[in-house]
Amino acid sequence: MLIDSHSHVNFDVYRKDFKSVIDHCLVNNTWLINIGSDFKTSSKTIELTRDYGRGVYAVVGLHPIHVVDDVVESVIVDGQKTEVVTPKEEFDYNKYRDLAKSSDKVVGLGEVGLDYFYFNDNDSDSLSKKNLQKEVFKKFIKLSQELNLPLVMHCRGHKDDPYGAYDDMLEILSDTRHHHGVIHCFGGNLNQASKFVNLGFYVGFTGIITFKKKSEDVQEVVRAVPLDKILIETDSPFLTPEPHRGQRNEPYYVKFVAQKVAELKKITFDEVAIITTDNAKNLFSI
Repeated sequence: MLIDSHSHVNFDVYRKDFKSVIDHCLVNNTWLINIGSDFKTSSKTIELTRDYGRGVYAVVGLHPIHVVDDVVESVIVDGQKTEVVTPKEEFDYNKYRDLAKSSDKVVGLGEVGLDYFYFNDNDSDSLSKKNLQKEVFKKFIKLSQELNLPLVMHCRGHKDDPYGAYDDMLEILSDTRHHHGVIHCFGGNLNQASKFVNLGFYVGFTGIITFKKKSEDVQEVVRAVPLDKILIETDSPFLTPEPHRGQRNEPYYVKFVAQKVAELKKITFDEVAIITTDNAKNLFSI
């Protein structure tokens, strides 16, 4: 079996067919963990677990982008391109605490962290937004400690400084003693990956590792990170792996990530499936 450790079937793009997407995964022995990005989608992750016993789990959190800005996205809904606006959300510790405690199918907090992609270091407003993201991230670390739930961490740097956000995150994490979670969709360098592993975190890899261009650096990280510290994920509906690039991503496609990990490490697919499934079960206590 496989576990997609990071999917978003709770997003609007799956509104019409989320049940068939989930059922297709379960029939094919693939479990999925749905990740929230704000209070609305976090609540939806819990709703999606209610019709299932094993195999479908929820993680609740507030994405760092939603901490600082309204987000306008163009998505395909019901076959038509639609603009979806997600308003900026002020983090409420108690509200997320209550949500996380509302169901035993909640297995983590996320996705939370730092995202500097749209920020200019020389702009005072951007610096203020970075500081707000750091403040909210620290509060989620505290909540993770209180509830003993792992963190699902998002990190992304600016195009001119792709690794700076990872350095800031590692600095914050090094100051705490609760190193329980995964750095999802890893895009840092090999040295930073080693630091996450040494702190006790898992490293998550997506379909990016299957891309034919601009994937060499992250493929090097896959080769170096021990298999017992790796999680596989899709980040559906984004980052669709080869051979389905250009289509909507689905949790079932996590098998292509597993195949690429096996290829890069020169081991069998079965070994990747067994170890990464155990890793996800151990991290999320499922």
